[in-house]
Amino acid sequence: MADPQKQEPARNEPVALPTWPDEVYRVLKDADVRQVGMVPDAGHSRLIRAFEADPQARVITLTTEEEGIAMLAGAWLGGERGVLLLQSSGVGNCINMLSLPMICRMPLLMLVTMRGEWGEFNPWQVPMGQGTRAVLEAMGVIVTRADEPLLVASTVSGAANLAFNTWRPAAVLIGQRVLGAKNFKELARK
Repeated sequence: MADPQKQEPARNEPVALPTWPDEVYRVLKDADVRQVGMVPDAGHSRLIRAFEADPQARVITLTTEEEGIAMLAGAWLGGERGVLLLQSSGVGNCINMLSLPMICRMPLLMLVTMRGEWGEFNPWQVPMGQGTRAVLEAMGVIVTRADEPLLVASTVSGAANLAFNTWRPAAVLIGQRVLGAKNFKELARK
């Protein structure tokens, strides 16, 4: 029997949006991140919109993800901090360019929304999604992972501290369970 004090929301009430993107925005602001390089990604859309609305931040839409590594190296040399927002499939585009922060001892903070995992519908996302961590670690990137919404902000905070204080590349992998799974039927309706 249902507890009368616990009411379920009506079917037509809006579902509460996840708060982790707002928390990550605050963490990145506290870390003095002012430049954001990104290839548009639904998983980062709320975070991207927060930075686009911030008059102290500069959001740069990239043609391809590896451009963001060079852009953030330039930001660092110019005295500013930045973050690269990308999807796991974009990590494959960055392999060679990851030598820049390694050889030059520059910080690089990457937030990677994962694909090719739990609930994936697109077979083309699986290979790089499964190889993302190994590829980044092989290039010397320090990788952490958040698979629960409540852990995303603290994981990003730790990675930002590590990257900017030790001048090393660091990546946070945001698990597909945090983002939710899509399917072809949902996409066809849009």
